[in-house]
Amino acid sequence: MSYIVALTGGVGSGKSTVSDIFASLNVSLIDTDIIARQLVEPGCLAWNEIIKRYGHHILLDGDTLNRAALRQKIFNDQKEKEWLNRLLHPLIEKESLHQMHQSSQPYLIWIVPLLFENHLHHRANRILVVDVSAKTQLLRTMKRDNVTQEEVKKILASQLSQKQRLALADDVISNNGAIEKLPAVVRSLHHQYLKLAACFSSEDLH
Repeated sequence: MSYIVALTGGVGSGKSTVSDIFASLNVSLIDTDIIARQLVEPGCLAWNEIIKRYGHHILLDGDTLNRAALRQKIFNDQKEKEWLNRLLHPLIEKESLHQMHQSSQPYLIWIVPLLFENHLHHRANRILVVDVSAKTQLLRTMKRDNVTQEEVKKILASQLSQKQRLALADDVISNNGAIEKLPAVVRSLHHQYLKLAACFSSEDLH
């Protein structure tokens, strides 16, 4: 199995930008957001359970899930949010582990937005946090997701604080500056992770 680097960070921190740079270096990615979307495709187990709970009015044309409607439901009801998490998180973890075991790369990037909140950090060999100021998080997320300031603040309140997240990180990328500086930072980490992966592989042989 590959050496696992978990990539995490608060909402709007720039995890996708960083993971795209790793991908450009031919590093394999496991993206839990993509896995979550696949789990709720028409006919899949999670899709069926969601329909049972909310009915067919939660669907768009073509039987695809109305993500905006579902997001609104869990945003306004903690009980529903907990139910959805209990449904999806074990399935996401199971598929993540399956993909990890299939990988033959020296290391891979496992993208998990709620790594600590969902107690998944024990699955990683190393933790990389993308860090950004709260103000930048707020502005980026409002613009990207077309949501209100109140909605973003509620999301931030449900996540680990910046201080807590940084205390648990092995490596940190500060994403407050110019995006042009990120590739060099990622390349440096890439070389570091290749060395760590080589040591990890050598230990497995003994």
